[in-house]
Amino acid sequence: MIDRTALLNRWTLTSQTLAVCLLAISFPIESPAQIISRTQDSTLELNKMDNETGPINLEWKTGGGMQFWTDHIHREGCRLQQNAITGHWRLLDADNIRLSWGKRSTCEALLQRKYANRSTTDPPDSAVILLHGLMRTRGSMASLEKKLLSQGFPQVIRFSYASTRGAIADHAAALREVLENLPDQTEFRFVGHSMGNIVVRHLLSDLQKEDSEKILPRCKSIVMLGPPNQGATIARRLAPTGVFGWITGAGGLELGPEWEKLKNNLATPTFPFAIIAGDVSAQVIQNPLTDGSGDFVVSVEEAKLEGSEWLRTVPVLHSFLMDDPKVQAWTIEFLEKH
Repeated sequence: MIDRTALLNRWTLTSQTLAVCLLAISFPIESPAQIISRTQDSTLELNKMDNETGPINLEWKTGGGMQFWTDHIHREGCRLQQNAITGHWRLLDADNIRLSWGKRSTCEALLQRKYANRSTTDPPDSAVILLHGLMRTRGSMASLEKKLLSQGFPQVIRFSYASTRGAIADHAAALREVLENLPDQTEFRFVGHSMGNIVVRHLLSDLQKEDSEKILPRCKSIVMLGPPNQGATIARRLAPTGVFGWITGAGGLELGPEWEKLKNNLATPTFPFAIIAGDVSAQVIQNPLTDGSGDFVVSVEEAKLEGSEWLRTVPVLHSFLMDDPKVQAWTIEFLEKH
């Protein structure tokens, strides 16, 4: 006799496992071995951080951030980062060579010395800030950065944050530090992919409450690529597996079962913004974890946000929106207009 309950439980577990696999395909992530190799330099001799010069540093090439590092300062290619697991800091140059590590004060002191004699009389007066999505890295925005620079944008910053190792409020606070440490006259334009847009919206909400550095008046426009502006059905449906929260961290859960709480801390941009959503509904294979037309992860309805100047769709999967030539052309057109 067939045990229907056991059969149903096995089918449910198999479906959930398949769902997580689909999510991993939609959001490419590194293997455990790759992640470990990226963070080997983060766990050595942390007890030596109590001296002024910091621990001995070997200037070696790093991965630049990945899932465990968040940027806090950008300056002429150098980045001050904090590790989301150990809490320690490091300073990278433009080629991702580690210049210093240990205490924040040690890394900042080197950063100040490094640029003390450089002329800053005419820094760029505009910066485009690129924000990657959940379980992605700044590398996913590289082709868009290259396109923007080729079109004459004077400064492009790919903000890196540990998307799977912190709450969205934490990522917004780090982004705020990056902006506040740029020259006072700098105007900001944003291009966010997926959760990156929610980080910006949280930042805007924070700035509306307190903005001593006058960042908000300098925010001029944003293009949102595949933004889960209404939360993400896929996150709500995967959350009960437990595996989803383990993989995506607090931020992933905030887009799903904790969305109602999160949305109270998000602001709608008061400056011009546009939305580009993927729509692959014409394809044979669809994602059963999402509703309606969408990009296999975020639906068109979930991407909508009242007040947008326009919303356009392209037949492109969620993970590849930022690399699509049409998306890049629309993005540049909107940023140049505003």
